[in-house]
Amino acid sequence: MPSPRSPLSRLFTVLLAGVLAGLVLAVAALPGGLLGGLTAKASLGAYAELPDALRTPAQPQRSYLYANDGKTLITTFYDVNRSDVPLAEIAPVMRQAIIAAEDRRFYSHGGADLRGIARALVANVKGGGTEQGGSTLTMQYVRNVLKTDPTRTAEERQAATEQTVGRKLQEIRYANALEKTLSKDEILNRYLNIAYFGSGAYGVAAASQRYFGKAPADLTLGEAALLAGLVQSPDEYSPIDGDKDQALARRGYVLDSMAETGAITAQQAAAAKAEPLTLHPTAQPNGCTAVAQGHDDWGFFCDYLRQWWLAQPAFGNTVKEREQALRRGGYSVVTTLDPKIQQTAQKQATSVYGYGNKRALPIAAVEPGTGRVLAMAVNRHYSLADNPAGQANHPNTVNPLISGGASVDGYQAGSTFKLFTMLAALEAGKTLSTGFDAPAKLPTRYASDDEGNCAGKWCPGNANPEWMDGYRMMWDGFGRSVNTYFVWLAEQVGEDKVVEMAQRLGITFRADSDAAFAKDDAENWGAFTLGVAATTPLDLANAYATVAAEGTYCTPLPVVSVTAANGEKVDVGQPSCRKVLDADVARAATDAARCPVGQQSAYGQCNGGTATSVNRIVGRPVAGKTGSSEQNATETFVGFTPQVAVAGIAANPDDSTDLVGSAVQAKVIDAVARVIRTAVDGKPVKDFTAPSRELAGDPQRPQPRPTPDPEERRQQDRENLPSDLLRWLQGRGRG
Repeated sequence: MPSPRSPLSRLFTVLLAGVLAGLVLAVAALPGGLLGGLTAKASLGAYAELPDALRTPAQPQRSYLYANDGKTLITTFYDVNRSDVPLAEIAPVMRQAIIAAEDRRFYSHGGADLRGIARALVANVKGGGTEQGGSTLTMQYVRNVLKTDPTRTAEERQAATEQTVGRKLQEIRYANALEKTLSKDEILNRYLNIAYFGSGAYGVAAASQRYFGKAPADLTLGEAALLAGLVQSPDEYSPIDGDKDQALARRGYVLDSMAETGAITAQQAAAAKAEPLTLHPTAQPNGCTAVAQGHDDWGFFCDYLRQWWLAQPAFGNTVKEREQALRRGGYSVVTTLDPKIQQTAQKQATSVYGYGNKRALPIAAVEPGTGRVLAMAVNRHYSLADNPAGQANHPNTVNPLISGGASVDGYQAGSTFKLFTMLAALEAGKTLSTGFDAPAKLPTRYASDDEGNCAGKWCPGNANPEWMDGYRMMWDGFGRSVNTYFVWLAEQVGEDKVVEMAQRLGITFRADSDAAFAKDDAENWGAFTLGVAATTPLDLANAYATVAAEGTYCTPLPVVSVTAANGEKVDVGQPSCRKVLDADVARAATDAARCPVGQQSAYGQCNGGTATSVNRIVGRPVAGKTGSSEQNATETFVGFTPQVAVAGIAANPDDSTDLVGSAVQAKVIDAVARVIRTAVDGKPVKDFTAPSRELAGDPQRPQPRPTPDPEERRQQDRENLPSDLLRWLQGRGRG
């Protein structure tokens, strides 16, 4: 309803009332039968001409995002703060209050109440304002629908509120047509779900939350009367943004009207008027930067879901349409976010680095066999708030540090990429017992002019020769992270096959240089097996989840279900999975991945690992791999059970030259292991299936070479290796 109007506007009201009064007299003079026939015919004709929005209302509603329990609210998205509720979920006093305030004869008129218009005219002329409205609830509903219909042009929406006789008559025709086809309760329900109550709240559900922090079913008499009084002049009377005294005066008017209609007694009205104004203003969160209080870490997952949503054709043909669907479609989205796992992941990420640290530990958790993303954590606040001078992206950022995209290419994950070499070799027919006498430094076929090259060839070395050198098979080569073994193995298989394997398991090359290498020169990407390509915790966790699921790759998925405003399920919550590896190949790789975490393979071939504390922390069958990039610029650990895969990468997202150092590796291992333990807590213990004897091969080791004493070893190094080897080993080829 409009605010108090100018003298000119009031004059229009008088003239309009005169026209309508003339119509009343003319219609009243018609014989009863003829009047009935004409009314029915006119109403049916008007209904046939009704805009689609009035036939099937599609008013904007906010969408809700919940955690995987379907109850924990993450946030909402909306252009208009509005959510439909059925009439049964609206307190009876609210229904009575709106009728008393706006349309006392609602249940007796046929859509337009000309007697009510005349009565309102007299009251308004006397009062000099708009003490009473002339439009029925049905007419107001028509006007509200037409002025907010997203399918109409701006001009058409503007025309729905123009002060013209033609517009008013059309409104009456539409109202009469609706009354012939909809029940009174349905009209009342629709009205209560679309009316504007001020302070950004559209519909009684949003208003109840905005002003009182409760559902509309729980409104008291006084609260209902206050809300009903707002619709005449929502922004002016709003007790939050407008005049509280006027809001209370309108509440009193509504209560008196309710007593006059018999909805309540005079004593109830007096008691409600005596109540003090008690508000519990509740701002409805809107978007990923407005997630539940105290959980701004959820914003990174929320943003990932939003990006996923914008790529789904089910929500529109264009990105703009999909964005509009999210903000106006009234969807209920149950996401895959597990609050318990998320809480542990966030706690672990911030225990390694604080919020204000320039370095970060992004962590992602994925469910094997479904691709459902269970947690996305990092020691940052998902916020648009300003950062202290000189601190880029910390403690606040909205960059996708965990999933990648936009400006985030990812981070080098070091020897975790050896998994792809092992899988490619197993797929090519090699066995877990494939042996090689791994040297401290391995000359390769790849040309190199870097410091430490061997006669112009790239020759990577082992980080800890005393522990890594010697005859190795896949089990202990993986367990001890022997660089020269895996570089040799990649040469046997073909680096292009290793690169293709990584891509098959979901590794995305976001950095232009990586993408170009993979596309144009993969067969010469010798260092790929050592993890020089950038990746993200989410990609890495999902790749290892593919192995945990015995070769079934599932596209990362952030939703369990999506329900439209009409209650229908949208077909987007089902996992999208495909077989990308033979199950036995995946089982064989898993068997070797038991070695790094301090467990034993099915064939008893583990004899050392780089993350043996994981066995103690998780306390059930688990596998995984560490990774340290060159000069310990990053430190990574990814671990998995049959039920979850978790990856964490310590890095400086803003400066790849800032080396995190080897000392943090143990903390990263511990953090990821504890997230795994939380994820499997209470779930049945599942073991990995052993690989076939065919893929295990014949794990017969040759007699070990005599181990020289330290002085003899140093002498051999001086005699057999280039003079700059020791210097090179101090800074390169970490495992």
